[in-house]
Amino acid sequence: MKPPFYDEFVSHLDREDRKACVDFALSRLSRQEIDIVSLYNEILTPALREHFCRDKQREICVWEEHVRTSIVRTVIECCYSYVIREKEKTQGTAYRGKALVVCPPEEYHEIGARMVADFFTLCGFEATFIGANTPQADILEAIAYIKPSYLAVSVSNHYNLVAARRTFLKIREMRDRTGGAFTIIAGGNAFRQNPDVYREMGADVLMDTFDDIRTLAESAG
Repeated sequence: MKPPFYDEFVSHLDREDRKACVDFALSRLSRQEIDIVSLYNEILTPALREHFCRDKQREICVWEEHVRTSIVRTVIECCYSYVIREKEKTQGTAYRGKALVVCPPEEYHEIGARMVADFFTLCGFEATFIGANTPQADILEAIAYIKPSYLAVSVSNHYNLVAARRTFLKIREMRDRTGGAFTIIAGGNAFRQNPDVYREMGADVLMDTFDDIRTLAESAG
């Protein structure tokens, strides 16, 4: 069963109406008809996965997919004030530590990771999101500078697992060499399709949902 309001949002997205998509999200949030987690999980994520171009040439589908992704990214950025409001309402001044969310080299799908960063924020973490296709050296520099308690590495495309493995191993080598205490978290659609591979990659734990992050926050105190 489709969630409430889903068809309305998709109709705006199909028309590539950025303003209507943003207005939809902000108005629903302001009237408390939906919360951030439900908006992300039940509307934005499935809307991106919607097969919308069955009757079009593949070349057209590719650039239209990019347009749709760009619109959803705009919606997420415009909703950030509501992320902060919900965090303050549910967590108050609680501080769970620093969380760094990255996409390794050759991983260009960043929307899921961007949502995950907001999920960490909602759960009381100080979250930093770097972005897509981050060079390995830059990830290591960010770890050294930010000193996170948790490092979440997102891989959406399972074809990128081989390249991502090198990054995971370099991160683990850095942690072992420097005596760092951060937890290495694997996430993203590539691991959803291969749930046991995260151990081989060098990650400590696999997380797939907001509830996983909330449970982590509870254990962090």
